[in-house]
Amino acid sequence: MARDGVKLSCRDWGGPGVDVLLLHGLAGHSGEWDATARALRDAGHRVVTLDQRGHGNSERRPADVSRAAYVADVVAVVTELGLRQPVLMGQSLGGHTALLTAAAHPGLPRALVLVEAGPGGAEPGLQAGIAAWFADWPVPFPTREAAVAYLGGGKRAVGEGWASGLEERGDGLWPRFDADVMVRSLDDNAARAFWDEWAAITCPVLSVLGQGEQGGIIGAEEYAEMARLLPGLRGVSVPGTGHDTHLERPEVLHSLVMGFLE
Repeated sequence: MARDGVKLSCRDWGGPGVDVLLLHGLAGHSGEWDATARALRDAGHRVVTLDQRGHGNSERRPADVSRAAYVADVVAVVTELGLRQPVLMGQSLGGHTALLTAAAHPGLPRALVLVEAGPGGAEPGLQAGIAAWFADWPVPFPTREAAVAYLGGGKRAVGEGWASGLEERGDGLWPRFDADVMVRSLDDNAARAFWDEWAAITCPVLSVLGQGEQGGIIGAEEYAEMARLLPGLRGVSVPGTGHDTHLERPEVLHSLVMGFLE
């Protein structure tokens, strides 16, 4: 499908029950959710995954990569596919998109599942750090195994998830995104926090966190403020996981989500 001329690639997994829309993080792809999507579908949910703009099979170089554009894409997908009050479930920047969508369109989601995502805070050095990280990637990766080893940082499941989003060309494996687009996608996040939007959420929220020593990004102070502003917030930290909890322990995530939705 397309919104304002920007191609958006979705996968509809089918299923008869409550609708769920899965949103990946920065530099990610919809295939990261395969295990979760399959489990939720098999449990009776209708599941849709989206390659967000600038990622995967969607428009690679959209002019607008503001947070508002990502939110408008979610609304367009929900409308185009006829999703009925879907659960919005996202990891990292995808979770941020989900929470902003819930704040701007309070009648749209029935619930949020945020994996390693929160309102954040202004981070002036964020984009320089991300740009440097991408610049260090030894692309093209000569083999999938090399990509898994590098991108996993010692965690094979994470490496597999990231590597599955790469594009095979004649000289090796390349990212299906452009680093400068990813950096621009963080303009809003680098400039400010989103606490007003967080406080405006009216639907139930499950927050799934990794652990800081493993790479989790939501600290105790941020989570405490999240819980203060949304007293009904349900939060769970998954031991031994970091920022990619959805890849590291998909079976635990599925169990948490099913318990939350029931």
